[in-house]
Formats: sequence, structure tokens, C-alpha cells
Amino acid sequence: MNQHLMADEPDDILKEGWLYKVMVIFATVDNWPGWLVLLMMPIWAVMTAVTWQIVGIQTPISLAAGGTLLLALGLDAAMLISLPRRGLSFGPWESQFVLLGLLRTAAALALSVLSWLIGGWGALVFLIALQVGATAAAIWGYLIEPFRVGLTEWTLTTDRLPAAARPLRILHITDLHIERATKRETAVLQIAQQTNPDLILITGDYVSLSYNTDPITHRQVREFLQQLHAPHGVFATLGSITVDLREQVVPIFDGLPIPLMRQEWRAVDLGEGRQVVLLGMDCTHHLPTDRARLANLHASAPNSVPQILLYHSPELMPEAAVHGIDLYLCGHTHGGQVRLPLIGPLLTSSQLGRRYVMGLYKEARTHLYVSRGLGLEGMSAPRVRFLSPPELTLITVQGK
Repeated sequence: MNQHLMADEPDDILKEGWLYKVMVIFATVDNWPGWLVLLMMPIWAVMTAVTWQIVGIQTPISLAAGGTLLLALGLDAAMLISLPRRGLSFGPWESQFVLLGLLRTAAALALSVLSWLIGGWGALVFLIALQVGATAAAIWGYLIEPFRVGLTEWTLTTDRLPAAARPLRILHITDLHIERATKRETAVLQIAQQTNPDLILITGDYVSLSYNTDPITHRQVREFLQQLHAPHGVFATLGSITVDLREQVVPIFDGLPIPLMRQEWRAVDLGEGRQVVLLGMDCTHHLPTDRARLANLHASAPNSVPQILLYHSPELMPEAAVHGIDLYLCGHTHGGQVRLPLIGPLLTSSQLGRRYVMGLYKEARTHLYVSRGLGLEGMSAPRVRFLSPPELTLITVQGK
């Protein structure tokens, strides 16, 4: 094992981005009294009714438009407030409600213009259909899809393993984002036990942004990790600096039989002539720093056996391909977390944009798998998944 720790950590790149700054702005709403946040419902409903009236729509139809929005907002509030009681999600509800409310209200105001084409009644029918569809999508995204944990399986063939050797089975886990233990974490442990992998590899983001300094969350993350077992070991790396605060998350691993790999490589002997080299790195998202760390690791590690890079984000794929790394496992993007038909992910939080969003990519000899991960970011980011369900990945590595 060689180690290449670097003393200087770069600034937190994610905190400098516009997305994080918007999340911080929305998160200020979480400090408001609940009654003040709920007071927005009648305000937005009156705004909608008045706007529809101003564009010339009849008063009864305008009032019905405002009432439709008020009902939809009320259902949103009831659902969000109920999440902790249901044991599904435990972060603040206020910023989530404001985000949904602004989207619903913006749509209601914009649809008033539609009355010029299809009349007031037609616009009202369109508004009702849109709000019903949005409510159905919210129910699916908040209550159902985040807990539909799936297992994705695929096979990698490499000339760095003996052709006659027994295949190696690797389970990849990423982006747990634990707030409090839920049925999602229970499902993950069940799948990990059922698949019986040779190795379990974890690539960071263990906590939610809403709970990354919370001692109860830290204890539950530790309890979760203690239940992961594989014949040839469980290995882990850290996620984004913003999420996995180093002074908070690193101590979680103290005393655990799970090496936390920070700028180091390890050779793992699997028997029967099988061996792999794990390259484990902190993720800073400062690409010059992380590219240099990868170059150092690769130069010092054996390359006659399969090399597996564990790094939280897909942002080093071009460099991994140049270095000829066999397998690169990461998460971070959540597959976009919210995906729309034909459009795909709205955001990826990656400096490479939509280049590596989710699933399998191959460049030169390097196979990159970007997992959709398991949990949700936290803070004011939507605690919802839509067309991007959580996943574990089981990779079978066999000789050529």
C-alpha cells in the first residue's frame, strides 16, 4: 500500500457555484414560522384570481382558478408536513413547500394568457389538469420512487485477470445521504446480504446536508456501515466536502473494519490468482487538485492487475481513460434526480454537465459506472426523485 496524502485542501468548489447559493437562499425559509409559510397559500391563490381577472376572464372562472391553486398547495403542505411521521424524510418542509408553490403559481399565472386562445373555461380545465398531474408527480416523487431501491448488474471483461479465474463480484454503494434510518436503508442492507459480493465499495456522501453535523445521523450511518460485510472487505472513500464535512464524517469510521481510503492505493488479494488494486481518493471537485492526486496514485500503483478507481464524482473520467484504469465507480449526480421524458436530467451538479450523468460509459479500456445513488441531497434541494430511482450496482469482473 502506498499513500499520497496532501496537506492542503482546496476551497469548497460546490459552495462557490450558483446552485448551492440558490439552495442557501431557499433554505432561509426553513427558519420562518410555519404559519407564515402557510400564509403564502391564500396570497398566491388571490394573486392568481386577480391576474386571471385582469386579463379579462370572468369572475367565477378566475375564482375557480385561485381555488384550484389553493387546494393543490394545501395538498402539498399536508404531504410535506406528514413526511417525518411517515418515516420517509426528516428535513425541513418549509423550503420544499415554497419551491413547489412558486412553480405551481408561476404555471397558474402563465396559463391566464392561454385564455386568449381557448377561452376562460378552456384555460381553467387546462389548469386543473396541470395541477392534478403535478400533485400525482409530487406523490410519486416524494412518497414512492425514493424508496424503490433497485439492483443494476453488468459484467466487465478484462485481460488483467486470468481467463480461467472465478469472476469477481463487486457491490457498489454511493450517495446514502442518511437523515434518519428509513426503509430505504433497510432495503439496501437486504440487497447487500442477498447478492453476497466478494467486495463492497462505497464512494461517499454518507449524510444529508440538513443533518451533516447531527450526532444521531452520524450514529445511524455508523450502525449502517457496521452491517456491511464481504469476504474480501468493505472499502470506502469520502464524498463532496460540502456534504461529508471532513471533521464530522471521518470520525464515523474510527474503529470500523472499513478502510477509509484517502489518496491511497491498496492491493486486494482475492485468491485463485485474482488480485485488484483499489485507488481511493477524496473528492474536492477542484479538478487540478484531484487530477494531480490521480496521476500520483496511478504512477505509484501496480497496473498489471485490474485497477478500480473510487472517486465520488465522474469528473475525472477523461484522465482515468488516459491512465488506462479498468473500472471507475462513482455517484454524485443522482442521475439528475429529477428527469423529464425526452429532456433528461434538469441538473447534474457536475462540472462536466451532462457528459456523464448515469449508467455505463466506456473510453479506451476504462469502464465508468455513474450510479444514481440512494439518498437525497438535503437542505432546500428537492427531496424527490422522478424517473431516477435509487440503485445499487453489482459488477461482475471476469478474465478475458
